[in-house]
Amino acid sequence: MPSAEIMLAVIWLGVTAYVLFGGADFGGGVWDLFAGGAERGRSLRGLVEHSIGPVWEANHVWLIFVIVLAWTGFPSVFAAVASTLYIPLTLAALGIIARGAAFAFRKVSTQLWQQRLFGATFAFSSVVTPFFLGTVAGAIASGRIPPGIAEGDLFTSWLNPTSLAAGALAVGTAAYLAAVYLTRDAQRDGETGLSEAFRRRALGAGAVVGVLSAVGLLVLRADARRLFDALTSGVALPLLILSVVSGVASLVLLWFRRYLAVRVTAALAVAGLLWGWGAGQHPWLLPGVRVQDAAATSTVLNASLLCLAIGALLLLPSLWWLYAMFQRSQSEEEPVSSGESG
Repeated sequence: MPSAEIMLAVIWLGVTAYVLFGGADFGGGVWDLFAGGAERGRSLRGLVEHSIGPVWEANHVWLIFVIVLAWTGFPSVFAAVASTLYIPLTLAALGIIARGAAFAFRKVSTQLWQQRLFGATFAFSSVVTPFFLGTVAGAIASGRIPPGIAEGDLFTSWLNPTSLAAGALAVGTAAYLAAVYLTRDAQRDGETGLSEAFRRRALGAGAVVGVLSAVGLLVLRADARRLFDALTSGVALPLLILSVVSGVASLVLLWFRRYLAVRVTAALAVAGLLWGWGAGQHPWLLPGVRVQDAAATSTVLNASLLCLAIGALLLLPSLWWLYAMFQRSQSEEEPVSSGESG
């Protein structure tokens, strides 16, 4: 396989990891927004904070990973996307910054008005950030990013039917993944009430995502016919079928409260949709620009892939340890008091 194709596959693996992990973090903020008042939503917000607090910054490593590899491996495509879509990309970056700052400040705030202010900022940013990232994906998918620096329209490139549908789907997917993951977290902590609350939210969000996916296909048929035809035939079709089957299986597993297994099927549903898009768009990165046309030199690609292979030996075990260490119940993490230690 050519180095350019390998680099593109690695980038798409990074995108998938960011959607599955970082997306769930954003989804936690969505449920924070709809948790209710300060007292009624306290336990729900506490579970969200406990679940994403230790890992939310680590999950953004995948976004940095994708940006660096895209810049290195396909510099002309990166330049075209960044220059044409700098408005939604800037808004998404501001959302990530505001979300992280608000999440940290709310945790150390002692006054109710401060907690509400930072909580609202955290929740609002958790909704708009995936939306803007989704509009970027929609702009690329609909072929509205021509090659060259700022050659595309600065507004209609991301304010169009495909981008708006992709933005809504991104928010829905994030909320769905978060609810699925949080059902298991609550069950592990023995919080039956919270587990049931997130089960209901996951069922509702899963149904909404299914509807949004169907609507998205109709939008593609009208607004991005080439991609629609590619998605409904060839190698992309089995991936979409996998996504649909996994999505239905997830709803069944949620209904029967199989919270551990549903994590796998929910991730497959989202990953199938994402890789179906990638397969449908391949080999075109931008209109008239193929993978090989936009790739950096083989020397750059081979050196980058070698460094990635070496770095993965350190990064992947470290991330696995981080996630495994914090996938413990809250009771397991409570320190033993001095009166009990002797």
